[in-house]
Amino acid sequence: MPTITRIANDVLSIEVSSLGAEMQAATTQDGANWLWNGDAAFWTGRSPVLFPIVGKAPDDTLLIDGKPYSMAQHGFARRREFSLTAATATLCRYTLEVTAETRAVYPFDFRLSVEHSLDGPTLTVAAEVENRGDVPMPFGCGFHPAFLWPLPGGNGKTHVVTLDNGAEPKRQPLENGLLSRHRETSPFDNGRLVLAQGQFDNDALVFPDDAGDGLTYEAEGGPALTFRFENLPNLALWSKPGAPFLCIEPWHGTAAEFGGARELKDRPYTTVLPAGESRRFAFSVTFPV
Repeated sequence: MPTITRIANDVLSIEVSSLGAEMQAATTQDGANWLWNGDAAFWTGRSPVLFPIVGKAPDDTLLIDGKPYSMAQHGFARRREFSLTAATATLCRYTLEVTAETRAVYPFDFRLSVEHSLDGPTLTVAAEVENRGDVPMPFGCGFHPAFLWPLPGGNGKTHVVTLDNGAEPKRQPLENGLLSRHRETSPFDNGRLVLAQGQFDNDALVFPDDAGDGLTYEAEGGPALTFRFENLPNLALWSKPGAPFLCIEPWHGTAAEFGGARELKDRPYTTVLPAGESRRFAFSVTFPV
């Protein structure tokens, strides 16, 4: 059975499961939990970590050096048991090591460490990917946290996502989970997107470029969450139609393109990590206090 690690300070309490190193709750001092609860009626996820791919592969099959490997959407890390490798009152680190089972679907010597840490009202979630082998290692990495919509204290208020850079990034639609090879006009207006039911009837809103490294998700005239992204150039927003949550998904890597390259190393924004090196990917979210 998965175990739960709790970290806390005087304003925030975070619970993290050993299964997938996935955050389970994010509670402020007033008792409000801002994270989606994983209700299976809509979606059992809460805040999965995506590795070694983001999104889908054609027919759930990757090619690595021309050889096919079975790989489900968003990779296998979210379904794997991690080991707790560091814990303090305000920090926990879970680590996933290579096994015979992971080698069968992803033939690389990797180590994935996922750390949750607190600094006042700010939570930082960081993933470090290490290539412990002797050949270059292609992968994608991303985050998929789901926050309540409406936010606590935001009932009846208009909810808005505002990009820090004020941009209007173009959307790249999904076709059966794969990225279309064309882009559509941005739904943002001077960096501002008013959320509405129906926006996610055709899957996630994916913005491969120009979304910047920060945004605010807020109930106008009410509570707001502020986000910062590190080494995560791609952004997606997603909800199940009618579900009371919004996923704010910063990625480094995207789904394969429809009719595009099937090799993992040739997917959009794939990182190819040299032997012996590591890469860090992180997001932070600051809660109202």
